[in-house]
Amino acid sequence: MTAPPRAAAPGAAAPAASISLPGRAQPLLVTAPGWAATYRPPVTRRAYAAAHVAADAGGEIDWAATIAFREHLWAHGFGVAEAMDTAQRGRGLAWPQARELISRSAARAAELGGVITCGAGTDQLPDGAHALPVVIRAYEEQVGAVQDAGGQVILMASRALAASAQSPRDYLDVYGHLLKQARQPVILHWLGEAFDPALRGYWGSPDTAAAADTVLELIERSGGQVDGVKLSLLDAGQEIALRRRLPPGVRLYTGDDYHYDELIRGDSRGHSDALLGAFAAVTAPAAAALHALDAGDVAGYEAAIGPTVALSRLIFEPPTFYYKVGVAFLAWLNGLQPQFAMVGGLQCRRPAEHLSRVFELAAAAGALRDPELAVARMTAYLAGQP
Repeated sequence: MTAPPRAAAPGAAAPAASISLPGRAQPLLVTAPGWAATYRPPVTRRAYAAAHVAADAGGEIDWAATIAFREHLWAHGFGVAEAMDTAQRGRGLAWPQARELISRSAARAAELGGVITCGAGTDQLPDGAHALPVVIRAYEEQVGAVQDAGGQVILMASRALAASAQSPRDYLDVYGHLLKQARQPVILHWLGEAFDPALRGYWGSPDTAAAADTVLELIERSGGQVDGVKLSLLDAGQEIALRRRLPPGVRLYTGDDYHYDELIRGDSRGHSDALLGAFAAVTAPAAAALHALDAGDVAGYEAAIGPTVALSRLIFEPPTFYYKVGVAFLAWLNGLQPQFAMVGGLQCRRPAEHLSRVFELAAAAGALRDPELAVARMTAYLAGQP
């Protein structure tokens, strides 16, 4: 296996630092990974990183750190998937905040030439069932906000629609209406119940194959208004099965944070593109891996991406919807936000034992860009634990 592509960044951090972690017999040596400071966007794959929201010590949005994190993703060649579940949609981030986030991020993307796509859903509605016209109007409000900001639309999976739809036909009617209003092809968002239990049976059936039939019918009837499907079922076999059934020109964006390495690499019959929360946690090694893949260096791709998978699986372990904590924790360790804080205090939902293991696997994956800073912040975090 060849070494992954690396280059020393200007003003590189101290090459190594050590730390004693709870339950570990020997100190852990954290070494500087040496990834390049920036990467151009990949050309053989389309790749989005779903970004989180940084908060200040009081739990309010830290806008400077939040936008700076998106600049970090653009600098590494990723498109930004904005206001998705990674940004705590429906779990701390209300629609008015999400609308402002979309507006601010899209404006910054326009200034920098960054790629951005944004989630439009129905989370301004209270929980429970609603008449379908109410669900449609909620979607329309958010689709309009995204398009007015200049972003591509991701039609997010909707708790309100899941609670209200009585059949696959209801999904076809709601989405069909929305696709007619889209100014450019949209990404369909299929989020599994591991990420949100309220979405069980989405597309009108708990059977994945039957649900896929509905998605394919929608795409066939869309008149070219579907760019791709973002699939987050954490099942590589089901993803490959759907990918092979998609019509030419429609992309499968993997949201599988357990198996993205093999799905992006692909096989003789195709590959997945990516729209991943994990890429917000392992940005530099993932960018290096995609750079290697562009060069036809599959061994280099595997060497860079492979060690990130164990880290991602830990971050996304059940209860999976708390994965945002790991993303924010690594952003803080890497100096990309001034404190480890999340909207609504979500950072408290993962225990210190879990985050100690996240630190250890991040070091192994080359996901800690400045060893001295990461060790100092981890030491401070552990000192504050009871």
